[in-house]
Amino acid sequence: MIKWNNPNIILLILFILFSNSYGQNITQTVRGKVFDSDTKTPLSFANIMIRTTNPVLGAASDANGVFRIDMVPIGRHDIQVSYMGYETKVIPEILISSGKEVVLEVSLKEDIVKMDAVVVTAYTKKDKPINSMATVSARTFSVEEGRRYAGGFDDPGRLVASFSGVTTENTRDNTIIIRGNSPKGLLWRLEGVEISNPNHFANLGTFGGGGISALSALVMGNSDFFTGAFPAEYGNAMSGVFDINLRTGNNENHEHAVQLGTLGLDIASEGPLGKNSSASYLFNYRYSTMGLVKEFFPEDVKDFLPVYQDMSFKINMPTQKAGIFSVWGLASEDILSEKAETDSSLWEMAEDREDFDVIQQVMCLGLNHCYIMGENAYLRTSIAITGNYMKLKGRMLGYDLKRYEKEYTDNRNYKYTLTSVYNHKFSARHTNRTGFILDKIHYNTLLKHAPVLEQGIITVADEDGSSCLLQGYSQSKFWISKRLILNAGFHYQHFDLSSESVFEPRVGLSFNLRKAQTISLAYGKHSRLEPLMLYFAKVNENGIGHQS
Repeated sequence: MIKWNNPNIILLILFILFSNSYGQNITQTVRGKVFDSDTKTPLSFANIMIRTTNPVLGAASDANGVFRIDMVPIGRHDIQVSYMGYETKVIPEILISSGKEVVLEVSLKEDIVKMDAVVVTAYTKKDKPINSMATVSARTFSVEEGRRYAGGFDDPGRLVASFSGVTTENTRDNTIIIRGNSPKGLLWRLEGVEISNPNHFANLGTFGGGGISALSALVMGNSDFFTGAFPAEYGNAMSGVFDINLRTGNNENHEHAVQLGTLGLDIASEGPLGKNSSASYLFNYRYSTMGLVKEFFPEDVKDFLPVYQDMSFKINMPTQKAGIFSVWGLASEDILSEKAETDSSLWEMAEDREDFDVIQQVMCLGLNHCYIMGENAYLRTSIAITGNYMKLKGRMLGYDLKRYEKEYTDNRNYKYTLTSVYNHKFSARHTNRTGFILDKIHYNTLLKHAPVLEQGIITVADEDGSSCLLQGYSQSKFWISKRLILNAGFHYQHFDLSSESVFEPRVGLSFNLRKAQTISLAYGKHSRLEPLMLYFAKVNENGIGHQS
């Protein structure tokens, strides 16, 4: 008779069970959608192949352009997507893990060179921008690729510093400096809408930068980053454009993630909205590490620890005939205090004598609608409300060790935005994109400053009102030949507050030499509004603020 309480028998059974489980291959599902890059129409019966598996796995897209490949081994794989009459695209080194499905949105460009039974194809580079109108100084920013860089903290601002012509001011912030231009010249867009600087502790050190991004890498999708001569649809920008997309949540399975790291607590959730619905949600919330542990610090320390939190979401709602609706949002809050050094013998810089309290908030809420109009056109419309708030109180110790008011800022800005763009593909050789952007801007600005520390603080600006910014554009892409591409268009901008209008021509030319070599040349005239508070500040002939 076998004694089941024998330790050797128990160890043998555990070994057999472990060996069986270890021998099983861990797999995951890869699925997504294939569509035309110019018209957004789905491509049915496209061929999708995972080239790095043995045997090779593959599938074909259905009538809606949707494909699904099950039982894909985990690891990094190259995925090839091809369709008759279109350029073949290879997406290299896609990370497939056991805990999360891979959902892809693959856009293909129509090939202009066709023969009866032969299609000339070109392999797309992995960093090719999503925007089909881009000519030069543009590339895709992939969150998955960016995570490979050490010290990036999953922060887009730090990760793009590895791109050509881009650097940061220092390692303490994520300021983006493009070819020596001011960081405040960068245009931030989220889901096609211009937003305020989406960074925690933004503009405290340098206009345009911040401490860390308010967007978690868990919600960001592939985005475009431009470093100059950008297409005509981008206005109110000088140095560059960061066009950020939120990814669409999983519409088949619920997935949840909780992680605790250097930046803090990060909670994410996504999944379908209903059992038989193709709609999905994506949600993320973060709270800073310092906020979690501040109660363990002494009373004289914990009040001066930086605390931040942010929340972002996207709800995607496709319909059968009315197009695709999506609701998205972002909100963040920062609290920061600094205390002056009271021992004057330790003063080395003016900052050692300063203390301040600051509260910042950023908010964005939008509704997007994309309607496919036949096989050659689409109309995309967005309405949104975006805004920011900053309250700062600054003081400085005098040489008599008394605290004097140095500065005070109470700045509230918000705007309503309406954008609409119509994209029409006339032929394989010509695509046009025309649209407008209307911003109704509301502002409430109070600035105070002490020109001489001991003489008290004076009001530099005190304004409350509203204005309009109107932008319009049109651009066309011409395939002159298989290798030669011309992008041409214009951007128009009118600002009511200053009663000024700007006409900005844009043109780009690209010539493909070989499979991986391209010569590109582009020109663009660009302009950007200054922060509104600068329009209202009153200064004297010495550049010092005076009573308004």
